[in-house]
Amino acid sequence: MSEDYTPPKVWTWDQENGGDWASINRPIAGPTHDKDLPSGKHPLQLHSLATPNGQKVTIMLEELLAKGHAGAEYDAWLIKIGEGEQFSSGFVDVNPNSKIPALFDKDTGVRVFESGAILLYLAEKFGEFLPTDLERRTECLNWLFWLQGSAPYLGGGFGHFYAYAPFKQEYPINRFAMEAKRQLSVLDQHLEDNEYLAGDAYTIADMATWPWYGRTVRGESYDAGEFLSVHEYEHVARWEKQIRARQAVQRGVMVNRTSGPLEGQLHERHDASDFDTNTEDKRQA
Repeated sequence: MSEDYTPPKVWTWDQENGGDWASINRPIAGPTHDKDLPSGKHPLQLHSLATPNGQKVTIMLEELLAKGHAGAEYDAWLIKIGEGEQFSSGFVDVNPNSKIPALFDKDTGVRVFESGAILLYLAEKFGEFLPTDLERRTECLNWLFWLQGSAPYLGGGFGHFYAYAPFKQEYPINRFAMEAKRQLSVLDQHLEDNEYLAGDAYTIADMATWPWYGRTVRGESYDAGEFLSVHEYEHVARWEKQIRARQAVQRGVMVNRTSGPLEGQLHERHDASDFDTNTEDKRQA
């Protein structure tokens, strides 16, 4: 790699040249090995990891349960992406894109992949967290799709080149830092006049956006808070704290988590009591 790199006429895959996560990236789809997914006692079977995309769904499920929807009970199975479990034949059957999260609804026989699609599916199935009138529903979906299009610039763009690339390069870091700050500015200006993203109601748009930009404005994403001057976005910070205070959010971020304090890690969730009895601090005691 050098500043005078000229792309070849035909690209070929160099497994040694991908930086962090290179060992699980490849230019073709499909399974690498045969393995069935486990299935638990609940209708909703989630296969995931507590990345921001994974947390969107567990937050939604915990919010539904907090509202009394017993049908939202779920089994959350851990997918170890660093070990390539997302390339098993069972996982690929649920998500041909081999990315977490993936959901299978045993009641309907429906597979759902892509985190935004899962949120929309659950909102429509249970009639919650998605406005029903056309104008407010559209505003909610505006922000949901904004997040789905914007987050890859924050994670795959800024995060990759700032934190994970094999060496630092000024051009891509500057390019994606500018975009990350622009996105934070979009949110900050909107939240100056709105309690939540879709107005005065907490919706799936907030659940989708908070794990990405809430973590960023707290300075936790890629240890880049000072670099991005996240203190400038006071309205995003207010919104972030308001959502973080919700008990369902606090539970949701624990599910399928394998990093951080042991008391905040619930590798798998199969019953509500697991939050009290099966966190890693208790398992290792």
